[in-house]
Amino acid sequence: MFDGKFRKSVDVRTAPVGRWLVRIGFSADWLTASGLVFACATAWAIAVGHHHLAVVLLIATGAHDLFDGPVAKASNRASQRGSYFDSVVDRISDAVLLGGAAYYLTAQHRGQLVLLPIGIMTATFMVSYQRSKAESLGLAAKGGLMERAERMVLLGVALLATQIFIPVLWLLLVLTVMTAFGRFWRVWQIAAKPEPPAQRRPRRNYQHNTGRLRRGPSRTSRH
Repeated sequence: MFDGKFRKSVDVRTAPVGRWLVRIGFSADWLTASGLVFACATAWAIAVGHHHLAVVLLIATGAHDLFDGPVAKASNRASQRGSYFDSVVDRISDAVLLGGAAYYLTAQHRGQLVLLPIGIMTATFMVSYQRSKAESLGLAAKGGLMERAERMVLLGVALLATQIFIPVLWLLLVLTVMTAFGRFWRVWQIAAKPEPPAQRRPRRNYQHNTGRLRRGPSRTSRH
């Protein structure tokens, strides 16, 4: 939902900050890597029950994730390698954060509720995988209620009070599963449409010359 409706307006506001960060010496890869460090710190704070501190650290984690893209663009260093690194780190951060929630529930003797963060993690990875696989096939797969930005916000809400931690995690699970099913259905519908007919390559122009074949001008030759 964030990517579909607010990405352009947010990019306009974050671009100046990205240029300023480049001027003072930050790089996109540095922000991505340090964001993972903050995610690990957030997971620790969740695991030991310091949830108000975890909210502050989660905001810092999100800020790193928000500005690494604008920094890459401002430095003219946006690349496939950087995009790949960012995507992998995002998945690790998701796993670490939900691992912290699972540890907290285990420490509180919540029994089978430890499976709740694992379920959220599974649904989260399915949302991410469906987009990656669809885009590798040339299909659009963005959108949905619970993309990464929305999941971070809802996790932050869960950390505001112990009383709402588990109910909000249940809500996060339901909405993430709905997003996974919705994304699957959209891609399934798009993939069901017939592909446009492939353009036929024109036949090469062969001319006979004293019994030998001579190739005509190449299609790539400049005129």
